Amino acid sequence: MEKQLLIMGMAGSLRKGSYNRALLRAGVELVPDEARLEIFDLEGIPPFNQDQENSPPERVREFKSRLKAADAILFATPEYNYSIPGVLKNAMDWASRPQGDNVLQDKPAAIMSTSTGMLGGARAQYHLRQSMVSLDMHPVNKPEVMVTFAPQKFDENGKFTDEKGREVVKLLLKALIDWTRKLQR
Repeated sequence: MEKQLLIMGMAGSLRKGSYNRALLRAGVELVPDEARLEIFDLEGIPPFNQDQENSPPERVREFKSRLKAADAILFATPEYNYSIPGVLKNAMDWASRPQGDNVLQDKPAAIMSTSTGMLGGARAQYHLRQSMVSLDMHPVNKPEVMVTFAPQKFDENGKFTDEKGREVVKLLLKALIDWTRKLQR
């Protein structure tokens, strides 16, 4: 039997009632037994400062250590102004610096998003993919998980109740696991 993979999930939103955080929590419920999904909260990561990249704050060191230990990364990102939120971009900047210490390099990754509108975060996902190219990450291409009209698909407790959507999240997690195993060979 192969070892259980560790997937580190992060939401690009700091809002307590974030639909993307709720989507990550659904991922924890839906991940196949051959992996576990641990969520890292980006709260407390300070703005990137190149003057500190060689001696980053403790929260950044913890973040990078957790990323390094993970076999794969799962992003859940809202879309802000047609792109990814600053908090997610900031975290990726810290994770990839200083030069020669990019803990995202060669990491398999998957993206999912949800929004209150009809595009479900599609534009943010495409911008995140562009950053992944620069960081030499290896994203899963399909399925694409873009949950539209979020208020109708999450209950008052933040549980993702859309059965079709839950199935697609399961498929994405399975694809990420398979992709990660393939890249590890």
